[in-house]
Amino acid sequence: MTDSPASASAPAARALAELAELLAPGRAAVAEEALFAYDDPDAYVRTHATRLDRRGIDAPIENLAWIALVDALTAQGLLAEVDWKEGGDEIRRQLRGLESRPTVDPWSLAGPEDADGTDGTDGTDAEPLDTAAFLNEAGRLHLEQGVALAVLDIESDCYPLVCFPARRAGELTPLASRAGFYAAVLGADAL
Repeated sequence: MTDSPASASAPAARALAELAELLAPGRAAVAEEALFAYDDPDAYVRTHATRLDRRGIDAPIENLAWIALVDALTAQGLLAEVDWKEGGDEIRRQLRGLESRPTVDPWSLAGPEDADGTDGTDGTDAEPLDTAAFLNEAGRLHLEQGVALAVLDIESDCYPLVCFPARRAGELTPLASRAGFYAAVLGADAL
């Protein structure tokens, strides 16, 4: 699918397409799927009914194009969705499965206080970090490797996580905002 007249002229659709290119460079199918949901939500829901049913979606919703972007990134191996109360080991496992992950595992270079997912002690008596704190620490470690770890907020009880070049991290939130959604680089405030 190429840009339709509706998506070609709409600033939100252009931002959505630019965001798809940022997160999935050279993979036109990601932008095409998001723009399909933007341009023709009814047809998109019919076409992807089985997949959307797993999300409890059976009719067009306001953030359908954003969900389509998340699903397209997932299909390309570029997004991992983790539960809001997921443990550090499972988050690390899922991040390691992303095609866009750093070439060097950030935790292999981290000190013991970073690598064990605890609150900074030696890990023996420490409480594990909650999911949000763990993700911010993971984001900091990723940024040190030149890769931004970001969340695409789908207003659900999960964290859709993506990786992309840190040198382009400043583009994410403005593009998402122009598209009408929210995304943020994790751990950037810790550096």
